[in-house]
Amino acid sequence: MNRNDGKANPAALAGVKPSFQGKVRDVYDLGETLLIVASDRVSAYDSILPTPIPGKGIILNMMSAAWAKWLTGVSNHIITTNVERFPEPFNRFAMELAGRSMLVRKARRIDLECVVRGYLAGSGWKEYRESGAVCGIELPAGLAMSERLAEPIFTPSTKAESGHDRNITFDEAGEIAGLDTVRALKRMSLDIYSRAREYAASRSILIADTKFEFGLIGGEIALIDEVLTPDSSRFWLASEYKPGESPPSLDKQFVRDYLDRIGWNHNPPAPELSSDVVVKTTERYRMALDLLFPEIEIGRYMQ
Repeated sequence: MNRNDGKANPAALAGVKPSFQGKVRDVYDLGETLLIVASDRVSAYDSILPTPIPGKGIILNMMSAAWAKWLTGVSNHIITTNVERFPEPFNRFAMELAGRSMLVRKARRIDLECVVRGYLAGSGWKEYRESGAVCGIELPAGLAMSERLAEPIFTPSTKAESGHDRNITFDEAGEIAGLDTVRALKRMSLDIYSRAREYAASRSILIADTKFEFGLIGGEIALIDEVLTPDSSRFWLASEYKPGESPPSLDKQFVRDYLDRIGWNHNPPAPELSSDVVVKTTERYRMALDLLFPEIEIGRYMQ
């Protein structure tokens, strides 16, 4: 099997089936730990597209691990990305798993998407145009699309197993997870975003917005799932940024824009991606990784 063909899924690990298969990741429950495998699948508008993006899973996995290491003082669930340290039988699937998998501590997931917005884009821009607010947070009148906010805002959403996540207010989030927990999530999310945004800006990338997931491990709140990747964040090239315009993106927005351009109505089945979009999406994801963490050498995983 070519490790770069988007098939890091149950069929790739002979005789081993995942406990759960998400839109992008396959999860194997090992008792006190989980093995998470990032495939090359790509989803948009709540559908998995039939066309994989070569190397995407490796980029997502390696970038998440790099951010988790960089974010000193922030607890996370990662144990190792080294396949040789994986338990049996997974340590025997080095070719299939190298670069795109991680062994993590099991956490009790907090059922919220912790979204932080530093710029007015996406669903935040749409909500602002309709109401002048985002998730109940009033914003100044007259802001432009893509405009940088005076201060980043915490705008949680529901964590839907299927269908759309829904933007909610701070108080509504408190009804789901408890107000004390949401206060802690807000504080952590804003701190992580602010630190990451400053670093990314020094590497020529603007992080317009991002979403985090958290869980409880031994009673402590920890980062789980992916962290600050092109799938979970909106990355813009700083050199191309202009308020009032939609800057070139180094993230999944490029795929969404293509799907809108060809007139897909967002209902299944999802259409195939053109070969040009596949190549350019890979290039954008790779550029984001190379700018943010140039020390990471993923070429050996992407043969």
